[in-house]
Amino acid sequence: MRNFPTHSIVAIGLLFSLFSSCQRATETPKQDERATTPAPPPEVPKTDDRPVIVAFGDSLTAGVAGRSYPDQLQDLLDQNGFHYRVDNQGVSGDTTTDGLSRIENVISEHPAIVILEFGGNDGLRGVPVTATEVNLDEMIRKIQQKSIPLVLLGITLPPNYGPEYVEPFTNMFPKLARQYKIPLMPFLLAHVYQDSNLMQPDGIHPNGEGNKIVARDVFDLIKPMLARQHNK
Repeated sequence: MRNFPTHSIVAIGLLFSLFSSCQRATETPKQDERATTPAPPPEVPKTDDRPVIVAFGDSLTAGVAGRSYPDQLQDLLDQNGFHYRVDNQGVSGDTTTDGLSRIENVISEHPAIVILEFGGNDGLRGVPVTATEVNLDEMIRKIQQKSIPLVLLGITLPPNYGPEYVEPFTNMFPKLARQYKIPLMPFLLAHVYQDSNLMQPDGIHPNGEGNKIVARDVFDLIKPMLARQHNK
């Protein structure tokens, strides 16, 4: 075997070390480059800037089972080219007293229209009609003070509550509508309450199919207001 001089072996070792160092030096920037590549910015969710229609009421608005009438109303608005967003502010069990305590939440939305539906729970609990009327009156006044258009949805009670209570209760809604010159649906469930296929077993709340009809009635009520706003 051929013997290499000692100085040659040392020179080869130095050359190998130098080559390795150069190779590491050229690789390091690539690693750093990968580490410092900025992540793409997160997507910003799109805001829904459509005018708001607030459906304000109790369980008849909130819905019990199936899609609520505000859900169905949103479909009708979309299908007919009205670009509004329906905000369902119905709370099951609410009385007019509860509604009055929540009225500022509605006003803070700066809605294009308010659909006001309260009174049923007052009636079922036997609250004096005068007290219910005072609360509805106050809600209407607060909404109108902010120049917000609204409609009123009326309700009635089973005849077993007696005519002395049912008659003034039912008449309260047209009385307020005349006083404040607002559109009225005298009885929200007029086209569904006699058909068991459209009502929940409790006989008080519409099911999903029933709410389609209720939504159509509400849509017909507010459609002239939508058309006027569209033409402004």
